[in-house]
Amino acid sequence: MPFEASLIDSLARKLHESERTRVQVEHFSKRFPGMTIEDGYAVSRAWVALKLAEGRRTIGHKIGLTSRAMQMASQISEPDYGTLLDDMLFEPGDIPTGRFIAPRVEVELAFILKKDLSGTNVTVEDVMEATDYVQPAIEIIDARVEQFDRHTKVMRKVFDTISDNAANAGLILGGRKVRPSEVDLPWCGAILRQNGVVEETGLAAGVQGDPAVGVAWLAMKLAPWGESLKAGEIVLAGSFTRPVAAKQGDVFDADYGPLGRFEFRFA
Repeated sequence: MPFEASLIDSLARKLHESERTRVQVEHFSKRFPGMTIEDGYAVSRAWVALKLAEGRRTIGHKIGLTSRAMQMASQISEPDYGTLLDDMLFEPGDIPTGRFIAPRVEVELAFILKKDLSGTNVTVEDVMEATDYVQPAIEIIDARVEQFDRHTKVMRKVFDTISDNAANAGLILGGRKVRPSEVDLPWCGAILRQNGVVEETGLAAGVQGDPAVGVAWLAMKLAPWGESLKAGEIVLAGSFTRPVAAKQGDVFDADYGPLGRFEFRFA
């Protein structure tokens, strides 16, 4: 049975309180073993609705679990997605560590749209035409729902991650803005240094072969909810490196080669 509206609201408020207090909550899927992916998205949408009621504004979406390895680990066959809000967007430079519980950073590409993308038959070509520019991006992921159960140490399920806004907490845009036709997107690469040490390297091909594939997928996944990707929105297409844990004082250097380089520090 799908979650009742009262339960959805209750779980969304637990996430809201967790973010405010920086105290994680236990796995929803443990308490409700019949939880489904649809329940997870319903909770996530209710949480976003609470944020919007407080004056926040939607600026886009993120796509997660884009690699085959992550999908197998989560026992799903497709990515997940969450909502980006205006207070999640940061410039390169100092990032307020106090905003997060257990921040980790991922290397991505952001698509900034100039046209709406909607419907159930969206192609990569449609994405390329609708994109104003592509830009290097760092996603800051976090866990309002604890990653590992405090008692059993079992990893959270995908339903928990989805309800937790697909673990999104922030994004940093930097480097060069380029037309999607000016670069070979799958061959866009990056080196991520943490305190001077290379922690991760990767190619955007790690995101389903081409990061534009995920953007098309997301537009089609939103359609049954009566939603779409809007002109002016940012879409984080998915990470092509593993997440790297961050703590106060850590300095990161994101080097995208021809697409530019920028630094940020957890202050």
